[in-house]
Amino acid sequence: MGLADLSRVLESLPFAPDPRVVVGLHPGDDAGVFQLTPDLLIVQTVDFFPPVLDDPYGYGQVAAANSLSDVYAMGGTPVTALNIVAFPIKDLGISVLTEILRGGSDKVTEAGAALLGGHTVTDKEPKYGLAVTGVVEKHRLVTNAGASPGDLLILTKPIGTGIATTAIKQQLATDDLIGRVTEIMASLNKAAAVLMADWQVRACTDITGFGLLGHALEMAQASNVTLEIDAASVPLISGIRD
Repeated sequence: MGLADLSRVLESLPFAPDPRVVVGLHPGDDAGVFQLTPDLLIVQTVDFFPPVLDDPYGYGQVAAANSLSDVYAMGGTPVTALNIVAFPIKDLGISVLTEILRGGSDKVTEAGAALLGGHTVTDKEPKYGLAVTGVVEKHRLVTNAGASPGDLLILTKPIGTGIATTAIKQQLATDDLIGRVTEIMASLNKAAAVLMADWQVRACTDITGFGLLGHALEMAQASNVTLEIDAASVPLISGIRD
């Protein structure tokens, strides 16, 4: 679903106010944030999507890393995760699903979180992702609404994964490109989250489905600022222009 359509849907829904909700649906941030104690916040997110790779294990890793990234973008630390699975078990078989879940489990372990279980349904198209719960100290919370004039825009990964995955689906990508893209998409933003806390970053967002421009627009609107992007300086995945 596009950003504009999603915004219209959310704007039409009534939500009961709760003083413990720090970040809810209306700001359009990467995760919801709930105040557990005066100093400790819970960060919650859910994300899943159909395969972007032909390799089941790699797909599981990428989907899990994508879900975990929402917590990192808020300055949080992932604590627990639940699998979300839609799968045509009669068509693809148990071995494929096992590899998807193994990829996700390995990535959750790498993040230092605990995989508690999950939920599965039968579907014609495979879909996989995680519901992730994290924690963050109140003074370390980072949202997409804190950008200020003069701030620098920093990307933790090169862009171009959308183009690459489309090429993979159409069997137009080389093995080298597939390997590079898989490694990039499966890499956790764990180290970036630590650096973000050390350098007191004021605003952050996770660039996924809406792309660089879509998520930059969300940040600009939430922060009431204008972003200036030098296109020539934006890092691209090596070989993506080919």
